[in-house]
Amino acid sequence: MRDILPVLHGWYTARVPFGLATVVATSRSAPRDPGAAMAVGPDDEVVGSVSGGCVEGAVFELAQDVVASGEARLETFGYSDEDAFAVGLTCGGEITLLVRPVTAALDPSFGAVAESVAAHRPVTVATVTDGPAPRGATLAVWPDTVSGTLGTEGLDVAVTADARGELALGATGSRHYGPHGERREDAVTVFLHSFAPPPRMLVFGAIDYAAAVARIGDFLGYRVTVCDARPVFATPKRFPAGVEVVVDWPHRYLRSTGTDERTAICVLTHDPKFDVPLLEEALRRPAAYIGAMGSRRTHDDRTKRLTEAGLTERELSRLRSPVGLDLGARTPEEVAVSVAAEIVALRWGGTGAPLTATAGAIHPQGA
Repeated sequence: MRDILPVLHGWYTARVPFGLATVVATSRSAPRDPGAAMAVGPDDEVVGSVSGGCVEGAVFELAQDVVASGEARLETFGYSDEDAFAVGLTCGGEITLLVRPVTAALDPSFGAVAESVAAHRPVTVATVTDGPAPRGATLAVWPDTVSGTLGTEGLDVAVTADARGELALGATGSRHYGPHGERREDAVTVFLHSFAPPPRMLVFGAIDYAAAVARIGDFLGYRVTVCDARPVFATPKRFPAGVEVVVDWPHRYLRSTGTDERTAICVLTHDPKFDVPLLEEALRRPAAYIGAMGSRRTHDDRTKRLTEAGLTERELSRLRSPVGLDLGARTPEEVAVSVAAEIVALRWGGTGAPLTATAGAIHPQGA
């Protein structure tokens, strides 16, 4: 959804109705996660995807239908082996979609939501998907304000509280309530779609490898910053557009920068005068990933220096060094892929082994 919002905002501000299909539930090996979206706009233009191609044709027609009728629909698609050309997910999974029409009259908060996402301001959109409440009704919830209604004051109050909790976690999923927000009932299903600011990737050392890592980090949806104390290297023209470039001593910049449990920190300088004070700071603060480039000899020397600086064994165990997975990478671009692969594997609990050497579900339930 985040990727297609700029296009949708353009249609919305031009007052062009469009049909928006959003994945609100999945089971087994579904190809897309909840929150994935596809929209059909003017002149039958299509943006986004909900299944990677399995059911997009049927969703295209559904989106046209809801725009014509003005009424939202809830549809489930699953595996079909009766007809090779039947609508179904060949992966064997199942997805449930909410397909709703979007106009300024039906969703007056949509423009403000799109602007918030573009400005990296956190917001959660709550949408009724099923039950005795207006299907497709939306409530936009920011940390300090709300806009819209789901039909009753009690439901709005209960969902607002839950939406702010989900927003703090960056979580997306469905909740169940009574018609007036009763907590122990499940008559009304509401999909909470959180748009937390994108996670940060902090890349230290403005070398060729940094440019490649920054590029793949941007591709993965991170807000990327490259920092180096050497102004001759830390120049914006050496890095992709949209990547922030900072000239500062790495440890000093990190000390003044907020990180959280989603932050990826990539230390690519492999120079002790930069690495050691930087890693002293990094290993004592929240982060999802802390990786440092260098040979095994460099790693051993760095570990010794960090131990002498007072870091504990537990703190040192957070360090991924040498950085990346063993892909046999040589070029900066290949090394960037190995770093990105390690970040993804750590995030989702992957082994890094070839799928041909594993068994069971490719995407474990709940992962």
